[in-house]
Amino acid sequence: MFRFEDPQYLYLLVVIPIMAVIRYALLRNQHKRLKRFGDPKLLKYLMPDVSKARPEVKFWILSLALALLIIMLARPQMGTKVSHEKRSGIETIIAMDISNSMMAEDVTPSRLSRCKMMVENLVDHFTDDKIGLIVFAGDAFVQLPITSDYVSAKMFLGSIDPSMMVTQGTDIAQAISMAMHSFTQDQGIGKAIIVITDGEDHEGGAIEAATEAKKKGMRVFVLGVGSPSGAPIPLGSQGNYMTDRTGNTVMTRLNEDMCKQIAKAGGGAYIHVDNNSNAQEQLDRELDKLSKKEIDSIVYSEFDEQFQAFGVIALLLLMIEALLLDRKNRLLGKFHIFGNKKKNTVSTIALMLAMVTTSMAQTNSNKTQFDSYNPEPQEVDATATISPSEWKARQYIREGNRKYRAGKYDEAEVSYRKAVEKNPRNPQAAYNLANSLMAQNKDSAAVDGFDKAAKLEPSKFRRAMSYHNIGVVCQKHQMFKEAIEAYKEALRNNPKDDTTRYNLQLCKKQLKDQNQNQQGGGDGGGDNKDQDQNQEQQEQQQNKEDQQNQQQQQDNQMSKENAEQLLNAAIQQEKDTQEKMQKTMQQPNKRRLEKNW
Repeated sequence: MFRFEDPQYLYLLVVIPIMAVIRYALLRNQHKRLKRFGDPKLLKYLMPDVSKARPEVKFWILSLALALLIIMLARPQMGTKVSHEKRSGIETIIAMDISNSMMAEDVTPSRLSRCKMMVENLVDHFTDDKIGLIVFAGDAFVQLPITSDYVSAKMFLGSIDPSMMVTQGTDIAQAISMAMHSFTQDQGIGKAIIVITDGEDHEGGAIEAATEAKKKGMRVFVLGVGSPSGAPIPLGSQGNYMTDRTGNTVMTRLNEDMCKQIAKAGGGAYIHVDNNSNAQEQLDRELDKLSKKEIDSIVYSEFDEQFQAFGVIALLLLMIEALLLDRKNRLLGKFHIFGNKKKNTVSTIALMLAMVTTSMAQTNSNKTQFDSYNPEPQEVDATATISPSEWKARQYIREGNRKYRAGKYDEAEVSYRKAVEKNPRNPQAAYNLANSLMAQNKDSAAVDGFDKAAKLEPSKFRRAMSYHNIGVVCQKHQMFKEAIEAYKEALRNNPKDDTTRYNLQLCKKQLKDQNQNQQGGGDGGGDNKDQDQNQEQQEQQQNKEDQQNQQQQQDNQMSKENAEQLLNAAIQQEKDTQEKMQKTMQQPNKRRLEKNW
């Protein structure tokens, strides 16, 4: 891939044809004056050392050198540069609590916003360290794998919100356990786990997890945010607050005792976060105490500068132009390199162009070339003219597509988020980002991404793809009503999509079976009654399948073989769904959250 970092300087190339026009006008005026002075043939013998070709060659050499200097100003770049750097630092995993209780405003502007600012300041102080980011509430997942890319860390930090978590609550033990497995395998380097929470641990096991981390050489620091007196949890911007099941306003309080116990078990320190900068300074001092080790970090830069080649060629041309005289060289006169004949002039220009081409080929012979590829999951539309930010966004999309095809979904997510940051209105970037999130089982964030892509996408076909994927995610979590609405919206945009139509019918059947199972479980009837209900369900299922076969034959949209394959797939998928539902009903619930904050 070849590009210019500052393409606006290329407008200066218009100076070269202007100079050529001015030179042509001056030469024409000169010929007129010579004709007035005397006969041109006679003047030719009076000026034997004058050459017509040399000034012309000098002019075009100078023009070519000027063009190369202008190209240098535009900063030509090509390929991808990978450099290995030796760094001496530590590894830090930040586990941030994003439960609903972090929206309390007892710390200005809120607990979560204050923690974001503090982590951002921490990243600004990092130089040779690695950082990773984990978010947790009732569940936990890795938001950013451990990396030296601080720009990506800040970008991911800004997108954190409690709505990302489907399961609310606070499970500190799971966050610490996930952080222990997120470090690199390097030995002898300081490793720190920074848990940012209000200490309302609803699941337990946090002290045991911190003790285990200490045994593995990791230190656990706890940043307690909030006030012990407590504060309500705001809902929206209309002054409403969260209530519990009895209708009372929830007051979330900082559990300092729990935070101190976790920090002590993890061999770290507890730091209280309030509205001043004391917590930031104390955390920096604690991290400075950790041992540092020289590590090899791979730094990627998208494009490598190529102006050096143009600079070398421009310098050679200027040297040739300075050494080339306007007059003929009597010692070289016998060779007639710069004679007055037209064929010699053409030969001279061809020789100079050959020299320039050879120099450029030798200079760029070791540059890396990249083969073209077909990006997934969605191609980028080509347009005639695009803005620099859109061009940059497309580069990130292509980079993300390459990583997505390689199965590196977390790295692809980083590239897609960079593309969204460059151009938030790009529907392909939003769609591809949602696909990468869905591949990582970040289903809640994926649904939001598909919804955003559908609103941005002008094409009905691609809009239907987004709604179809929303339906797939909802159907996966047995949210059949939401899945049905998404499939219907997809069919409104693309009525010819047989896959969506099939999923819609299957989802309707699953919703009906789910309702019947719930009613059957509540009645508590005998074995004969259950057998009758199962037989009735099987008969209804067989009748529905017969109706579907008849409808398919009437519509004549699919061949007989395709219809049979589709029917077999439906039966098999229905059996698998029923088996999963039976296993789920037989197994006891592992966890019931009494609190959603």
